[in-house]
Amino acid sequence: MITTVVGNYPKIGTGTKTPNLRTAISRGDRGEMTPEQIQGVRAEVTAEVISDQIQAGIDLVTDGLIRWDDGQTYLARAISGFSFTGLIRYFDTNTYFRQPVVDGLLKWSAPITVADYEFAAANSSKPVKAVLTGPYTLARLSKDQKYHDQKKLVLDLAEVLNQEAKALQKAGATVIQFDEPAILKHKDEFPLFQEAMDRLTKGLKPTLALYTYFDDISGVYPAFLKLPFQIFGLDYVMGKANWDVVTEVPSDVSLGLGVVNARNTKMETEAEIGDAIKRIAPIVPSDRLYINPNCGLEFLPRETAYQKLVRMVEGAKKVAEVTA
Repeated sequence: MITTVVGNYPKIGTGTKTPNLRTAISRGDRGEMTPEQIQGVRAEVTAEVISDQIQAGIDLVTDGLIRWDDGQTYLARAISGFSFTGLIRYFDTNTYFRQPVVDGLLKWSAPITVADYEFAAANSSKPVKAVLTGPYTLARLSKDQKYHDQKKLVLDLAEVLNQEAKALQKAGATVIQFDEPAILKHKDEFPLFQEAMDRLTKGLKPTLALYTYFDDISGVYPAFLKLPFQIFGLDYVMGKANWDVVTEVPSDVSLGLGVVNARNTKMETEAEIGDAIKRIAPIVPSDRLYINPNCGLEFLPRETAYQKLVRMVEGAKKVAEVTA
């Protein structure tokens, strides 16, 4: 079993001595900090959350997406053809993002996340996975004023993000995760999604992960688990139906078991986590199992997120000890 996180991590730490990114950005808006100083704070916070994950016992960490405003803006800002409009709600969460607007042909011109990956890899004693929002979700959460053709828009974004993933591959990334929660809200477009995933993964050699959350894969199973990825992350908290739907997993792929609720401060017990791992054992052996929260942890206070990871790791260890 490998313990990991889905992607983002709380940006605001506990205590007065931790670097406060929110305060730094506010000071920057008032002209009291330079962009370089704010970037320095972002680097401090990133190093801190990587350390948090390692200290909690996580095997495969991320940079916490600390430099990202949200799952859309950070990437769209660097892709030619995007501008931005007002704030809209991110799915059914209490968070908002500035909606990207497609007003030109979408083109990749330079690496967007490579420097972030390299910083994380240099500041981690554990393996680091790179995380990217997938093309279907980025398209669905954007406002199209150029293409007026959903298929063309999604496929162009798949080409753009394929180039970004190849840049990460060149930089040494051995695991690249793509987040695609939106497809679970539009399952009728699964044929388009399949075509986009083929384009997205073309020529990529790292271990590729496809993560979904906020729902289950009923209606697109078993085809979903036959897409060109080696790891499939599923939400077993908000997508409880996955327990009944996913009755078999192909022998050449691994499952990301999302059993820790990243949207609720209530703490899972180590026993509850262990029971979930035992429940999935007849379907997926431990050597093909990733244990992780059901989605990104940024929705939680930093200390709560950390404690949930500690319990997740301990729950996984206890199962491993019993089954060894």
